[in-house]
Amino acid sequence: MHLLITGGAGFIGSHFVRYIVNHHPNDHGVVLDRLTYAGSIDHLKAIAGQANWTFIKGDIADAPLVSSILSGEKSGKAIDAIVHFAAESHVDRSIKEPHPFIRTNVVGTHVLLENARRYGVKRFIQISTDEVYGALGPEGAFSENAPLSPNNPYAASKASADLLALSYWRTYRLPVIITRSANNYGPHQHPEKLIPLAITRALADEPVTIYGDGQQIRDWVHVEDHCRAIDLALRKGESGEIYNIGANNEWTNLELVKLILKLLNKDESLITFVADRPGHDRRYAIDSTKIRTRLGWKPAKNFLLGLKETINWYRNHPNDRRLD
Repeated sequence: MHLLITGGAGFIGSHFVRYIVNHHPNDHGVVLDRLTYAGSIDHLKAIAGQANWTFIKGDIADAPLVSSILSGEKSGKAIDAIVHFAAESHVDRSIKEPHPFIRTNVVGTHVLLENARRYGVKRFIQISTDEVYGALGPEGAFSENAPLSPNNPYAASKASADLLALSYWRTYRLPVIITRSANNYGPHQHPEKLIPLAITRALADEPVTIYGDGQQIRDWVHVEDHCRAIDLALRKGESGEIYNIGANNEWTNLELVKLILKLLNKDESLITFVADRPGHDRRYAIDSTKIRTRLGWKPAKNFLLGLKETINWYRNHPNDRRLD
């Protein structure tokens, strides 16, 4: 396949690029990334010097640029498939300034969909999130048929992008697949997110902040398991379908931070509770039965081992502990 991977210099996107290079050496393509604060060219060492991969710094909302890539003008060959990671993704930032989320997540996705239709792209993978479903009560899990009920501008922008993508399948038969993942963790994640924030603050003996009472519950899946699921959807998934990706690995935020402090031999006195953020969903949980039964995926990474590996990565990469 000749792939376009948007947002490929970000956390999940760069892991996916490395996964493709390692597992599908005959694939080739383009990584498109704007290199915002959450992305880094250093994350793309896997394709450095490889003739069959090209990096382009650019914006998915730049329609002429996207057109030139999909047509093959900039990439040397027309694109077969798009794996669309590029997104503004932090809830706090979306609350403070929603506009960039609408521009990138909605307008940018529309630009990609329209050009994919124009150039006959054979597969469009829309990478989404469990946050589009909103909050759950203490029981149950979101299936792919759960109604969308986003509670913050980030989640609303992703839900909007998902609906646009599905409309292009239903209206134009553009072969769209949507994947919705639980919370990811692993190396290279920007320290604005909970796990790297807790790790980096604790390593520096700084206060580890927790919103509200810390009883918000999330399901955590390792980024490498997520990448395997996306690859299965890309190669074996059915157009027009949605696949939830979760690990049945629920933790309260407070439990998780306490575990991180324990693994780092740090005192729980570092925990500092702060006022809860607006629209903070209480619980997410994903029912991943569909992708497990239809595509044969299941998580492989042990959570405790994966968390220890993640902690060690941040310990050994002090330059990646910045929060800017």
